Amino acid sequence: MTLNQQLLCVTGLPRAGSTLLCQLLGMHPAIASSGHSSPLLSALGQLRHHLSDNTFLLAQLDVDFPQAYGRLLNAFRGFMQGWFAETAQPVVVDKNRGWLNQLDLAVLLEPQCRMLVCVRELGQIIGSIEAQHQQTLLLDFPDHLAGQSRYGRANKLMGDSGVVGEPLQAIAAMQDMPPALQQRVYYVVFEHLLHDPVAVMGDIFQWMGLEPWLIDPQQLPVKPHESDSHYRYKYRHATQSRLQPVPPHTTPARIQQELYTHFDWFYATFYPGLTASRSH
Repeated sequence: MTLNQQLLCVTGLPRAGSTLLCQLLGMHPAIASSGHSSPLLSALGQLRHHLSDNTFLLAQLDVDFPQAYGRLLNAFRGFMQGWFAETAQPVVVDKNRGWLNQLDLAVLLEPQCRMLVCVRELGQIIGSIEAQHQQTLLLDFPDHLAGQSRYGRANKLMGDSGVVGEPLQAIAAMQDMPPALQQRVYYVVFEHLLHDPVAVMGDIFQWMGLEPWLIDPQQLPVKPHESDSHYRYKYRHATQSRLQPVPPHTTPARIQQELYTHFDWFYATFYPGLTASRSH
């Protein structure tokens, strides 16, 4: 059993344009994109965890591993088949930050799958989160960061288990994947997407092997966006009917300098011009 549609995983850093990207992807007639974060991956993970502890399944694996494991694979693929059964469009988008660590699983379940990874200059991510926090000071973060200083919040956000730091570490770990898997990943730089959305989306459609489709950034489809209460309104998901410039955020110099220092690999990979300008 194989999935009828091609799976396109949308993932990456928070505040890096994944909601906008899903909005733009949905303008192509071959792509089904709700724009909402999806529970599919967590459901697959819970199913894997539960079945791995099932004594009857383990006994079947002991008796005939190829058959039992083949049934397992078909069952997981069947679950995904049902998940997207409502659409006949050939490409289906599943948005979840967790896909960053699960590309090999995605390829196993859908051999033609691709992944779009959203990135943004780190100081602007921190600045965006801080700006939203200043508008919602009476609400705490899900991980209780409201009582921290600006520096303390940035430090927690960028930590290995932080909202920004965890997916950032996953992006760094992608260099350890086999080249065949890495070729399935396309990095979408937020600043490029805002500056020239028509060209960026054209490149993505071509990379996907889809027919060319010209989007109009001044006439974007607006759908009800996903719930913001889950994140205590600290990471908004609002969509707009047209693409508008995003004013730059001011990040304290000490925080910005530490971002440059601790995540030099990120800047060298995605913002080499910025790195070069700092050396002069």
